[in-house]
Amino acid sequence: MRRMLAANVSDFPPRGVVMLIWISSYILLGALTGMLAGLFGIGGGAVMVPVLTVLFAAQGFTPDYVVHLALGTSMAAIVPTSVASLRAHHQHGAVLWTAVQGLAPGILLGTFAATFLAAYLSPRPLAIFFCIFMSYVAAQMILNRKPSPSRELPGFAGLSAVGAGIGGISALVAIGGGTMTVPFLSWCNVRLQTAIGTSAAVGLPIALAGSMGYILNGWGITGLPELTLGFVYWPAVIAMAAASFFTAPIGAKLAHRLPVATLKKLFAGLVILLALQMLRTVIQG
Repeated sequence: MRRMLAANVSDFPPRGVVMLIWISSYILLGALTGMLAGLFGIGGGAVMVPVLTVLFAAQGFTPDYVVHLALGTSMAAIVPTSVASLRAHHQHGAVLWTAVQGLAPGILLGTFAATFLAAYLSPRPLAIFFCIFMSYVAAQMILNRKPSPSRELPGFAGLSAVGAGIGGISALVAIGGGTMTVPFLSWCNVRLQTAIGTSAAVGLPIALAGSMGYILNGWGITGLPELTLGFVYWPAVIAMAAASFFTAPIGAKLAHRLPVATLKKLFAGLVILLALQMLRTVIQG
C-alpha cells in the first residue's frame, strides 16, 4: 500500500498534465510574438529567446544546451510567423519588393560573416554604441522628426551594403534585423506601414537560414530532449507557430489602422526596450 501511494505521489501531477501546461505556455508565447511580428515587422526572437530559455531550464533540459535550444527553436518558430505576417502585409499592399530583393542578400551575407567575426570581436563596445544609436533613432521617431523630402532608397548595391550592415550587427549583438530595417526604410521616406511589411518579408529568409544552421549545428549531439532535431525543440515550435499564425495577421491589421504617430511611438518604445535588453545580456555575458 505504501509503495502504491509513493508511486502515485511521485507521478503527481501526471506527466500529461505537466506537458499540457508547457504547451499552453508555448501557445501564449507564440500568440504574443505573432502579434508583435505583425504589428512591428520583427521576427519576435528578442521576446522568444529569453522566455524559452527560462521555460527550457524549468523543464530540466541540459543546462549546457538550453540557450542553443532557445535560439534554434525561436528561429524555427519565426518561419511560419514571418509567412503569416508577410502574407497579411502583402494583402494590404505594404511590401516593397524591390527593397526586399536588395536588402535580403546583404543581410544573409552579413549575418553569415558576422558569425565568424563574433569569435574575435568584443561585443560590449559595439553593444553600447548600438544601444545609444538606436535610442537616438527611437527619439527621432517619438519626436516625429521628418526625414529630408529628397531622400530616397539607394540602388541595389547600396541596399545590399546596408543589408550587410544590418545582418552583421544583428548577429554580433543578438538583436533582430527588423529593429534596424524599419527605421532605415522610414529614414528613406518609406511609409511606416510599408517599412514594417517590408521588414517582415526580409525576416523570412533569415529565419529559414538560421533554422537550418541550428539544426545542422545540433545534429548528433547527445543529451538533448526528446522530439528535437538538432537544436530545434519541435513541440514548442508547433505550439508557438500555431498561435502566431493567427495573431500575426491581427497585428498587421492594427499596424494599418493605428495612426502613424501612435505607431511610431509604440515602435520606438519597443526599440528602446530591446536595445536595453540586448545591452544587459551582452554586459552580463
